[in-house]
Amino acid sequence: MKISVDWKGGMCLEGHNSEQKKTVFDSHSSEHYVSKAATPMEIMLQSMAACSMMDVLSILEKKRKNITSLHVEVIGDRADEHPKVFTSVLLKFYLKSTDAELKDIERSVELSQQTYCSAAAMFKRSGCDVKTECYLDII
Repeated sequence: MKISVDWKGGMCLEGHNSEQKKTVFDSHSSEHYVSKAATPMEIMLQSMAACSMMDVLSILEKKRKNITSLHVEVIGDRADEHPKVFTSVLLKFYLKSTDAELKDIERSVELSQQTYCSAAAMFKRSGCDVKTECYLDII
């Protein structure tokens, strides 16, 4: 895997993958600076959510479940001292479906977190406590 990151002024950075697809990074807004994108640490949380969501979607599709929507909220706590690594993360999965049961989303998330999600594995191997919650809305 090969990527690149370029400085775009201020604290704004632009990353490209091998297919030249773009990811924009920035710092938090301040009194004299308006950010243009999420911070690298926010994107790390988004990446873990996205990685796990792709697993969950794939597993539910293999179970032939009708997915209307899937939403994940992530709450991450960081160490007070530098390096301010994530110490705990909670991923809340919200599934809307016409035919899935709560056990379907729970098992899909469990498989993702224990077997497939490389991003979650990286967080866990760094000592971060990763927990999940699942919610189902039958429509």
